[in-house]
Amino acid sequence: MRPEETVCFNIKSSWHAISKMYNMLGLDHELSSAVGFVLLNIDPKEGTPATKIAPIMGMEAGSLSRILKSLEERGWIKRIADKLDKRMVRIMLTKLGLEKRELSKKVVVYFNLFVKEEIGKEKLNIFFEVIDKINNVAKDQKQMLVKNLAKYENLK
Repeated sequence: MRPEETVCFNIKSSWHAISKMYNMLGLDHELSSAVGFVLLNIDPKEGTPATKIAPIMGMEAGSLSRILKSLEERGWIKRIADKLDKRMVRIMLTKLGLEKRELSKKVVVYFNLFVKEEIGKEKLNIFFEVIDKINNVAKDQKQMLVKNLAKYENLK
């Protein structure tokens, strides 16, 4: 099987192209795709517990920590102890962080509108169904796949 015939290759190469586009668009605003998505996953009013952001985004905590440190140094976020549970730290957007979040949101919304226009709502809905099923297979069938790997060993 050639790489371009695999689900993984196509998802990864599509994400790479999208991420590269976001990075180019964000260059003049000190935004990268990773930073933009972090900003978009912080509640603009209530803030978001630091421990909740990485799982939402499917990131490792270490990678997120580096991004958050950078955003704090830029003055885009601040860390505040939770009002109810002082052990929990909430990530809050500053005024500048809110502006960068809004810019990130606009770019994502415009890209999605453009994709919908190019592909059509019906095909996009099918894409969402398929990608959801792929995600479920990856989550739910991981153990089954490992157990049955020998069954697939002879396929080439």
